Amino acid sequence: MKHFPEGSALVYCEGAFGTPNGKTAHGLVRRTERYKILGVIDSVRSGLDAGEVLDNRRSGIPIYGGLKEALSRLVDEGHPVSHFVIGLAPDGGRLAAEDRTAVREALLNGLHVDSGLHDFLTEDPELVRLAEERGLTIRDVRKPPPRDRLHFFSGKIEEVTSFKLAVLGTDSAVGKRTTAWLLVDAFNSLGYRAELIGTGQTAWMQGTGYGFILDSCINDFISGEIEHAVWSAWKNVHPDVIVLEGQGSLMNPAYPGGFELLAAGRPDAVVLQHAPGRRDYDGFPGYPIQPIERQIQAVEVISDKPVVALAVNHDNLSPEKLAEACGDLTQRTGLAAVDVLLDGADKLMEILVPLVRGKRKIR
Repeated sequence: MKHFPEGSALVYCEGAFGTPNGKTAHGLVRRTERYKILGVIDSVRSGLDAGEVLDNRRSGIPIYGGLKEALSRLVDEGHPVSHFVIGLAPDGGRLAAEDRTAVREALLNGLHVDSGLHDFLTEDPELVRLAEERGLTIRDVRKPPPRDRLHFFSGKIEEVTSFKLAVLGTDSAVGKRTTAWLLVDAFNSLGYRAELIGTGQTAWMQGTGYGFILDSCINDFISGEIEHAVWSAWKNVHPDVIVLEGQGSLMNPAYPGGFELLAAGRPDAVVLQHAPGRRDYDGFPGYPIQPIERQIQAVEVISDKPVVALAVNHDNLSPEKLAEACGDLTQRTGLAAVDVLLDGADKLMEILVPLVRGKRKIR
């Protein structure tokens, strides 16, 4: 049973807020049940509103230049802070030396620390000692559970009668999780019970009830963990719709996620997230993103299910160029292309709700 929020948090995103390497912080600013977000730490964006930086919409979440400044202002305003959450998502998930110093400062100031990086803070003797001396908790969200708690694929996914929708992408850091949450919200607002299957550290930090951290799971158990998360959500809460959060992309050279989600999650349909303003894979210049037609073909060949719509990321596009890009995508693929973050999910609901309502094969 969820008991949220767990506390009030500052999100550490030094030098990266508003960039792809700050996507965990972005997710927490946009939504989380696990914490009440009181501010973001990033000296580059200090003094700005986090929501305005991300979406040109004021969120009331300020960006501070450092931890000392943030704590001083928040305490003066009567807002105690309990958690220091690392909102960085750098390539490879490694912790830089200056970021470790920030974690040490947080512990010295009496804050619990949550990290979604691959460098586990609970394996740092000094940080562990500081936490123990102060009765604080360090949580490494990406640390995999013991092997005896992992699940192997069994076929029980075939028992699931909920409509299963996968939100996959043509790149990493392209907005899959954000779109997945917006679709969950849209289904729920229409009276359908929808549940998100989180597959990354940010979804856990946002408070999803079902899922696991795909990129830190032992390969042999990834399919089984996907199956178990989907089956558990279906068994426990009987949702009409289960939305699977995608990871990486099928053809990304560094993050080739998505295959297991199709093979083991066995979705009934796929929404594919795409950033038409990108030419190369994020962080890997010289590795061009394959054409959208080929990306769709790859998804459909693997899953034997259709891509039913495109969700568009507006990176590097003006409003005029975005409208032009959406029109071009629709002309090339025959699919609706919608920036769900900017324009909402209504157009996609017109496509998805009949599929859910009919619980019928769509091919």
